Amino acid sequence: METTLTTAIETDDQELMEGLLRRLPEALERLHRRYRAMLRSIVMQVLHDDAESDDVLQEIFLQVWNRAESYSPGKGKLVSWLCTLARRRAIDRLRQHSSYRRATDRYEVSCNHSDKEVSEMHTVERDAYHDDLRNLLHHHLGSLPPYQEQVVRMAFLENRSQREISALTKMPLGTVKTRIELGMKKLSKAFEGLRAEMA
Repeated sequence: METTLTTAIETDDQELMEGLLRRLPEALERLHRRYRAMLRSIVMQVLHDDAESDDVLQEIFLQVWNRAESYSPGKGKLVSWLCTLARRRAIDRLRQHSSYRRATDRYEVSCNHSDKEVSEMHTVERDAYHDDLRNLLHHHLGSLPPYQEQVVRMAFLENRSQREISALTKMPLGTVKTRIELGMKKLSKAFEGLRAEMA
């Protein structure tokens, strides 16, 4: 009886994947209903955060929708593939947070170091320095994708909290966090490259 049920689920899974390949939204809805609880549980075990887990779950199903052709039944069951995607996505998100924390730590150290040097400068030189720094920051912010630039400006130039940004932009909190992290990573790399050129 159990074997028959397992076979029926696997057959149905295969039909769902064929539906996704044909871009049928109802196939994604059925897949979501069937596996969301299990996949969310896997993601939560890694992230321990409801909002983040919901965001990652959304990304998983978006990836399945956009890259259904990358699943190969010959390499294993659909449920195994989905579990692997969930674990990878959750771990990637965890790594993003670590990179973001390192980037902001470096940024704070750099600011503190710069403040000490600037305090010793003449007033005119200090103003010129701040203008250059502001122009540089604006230049690099302008190189970010618009959706990242918006939230980074609000967070660091307008001193708004992530919850405020979420409310003002009508974006989910998790999306705001992710966009700030990605923007900060790009800014950090830009400033590191600039520092290397000046060294």
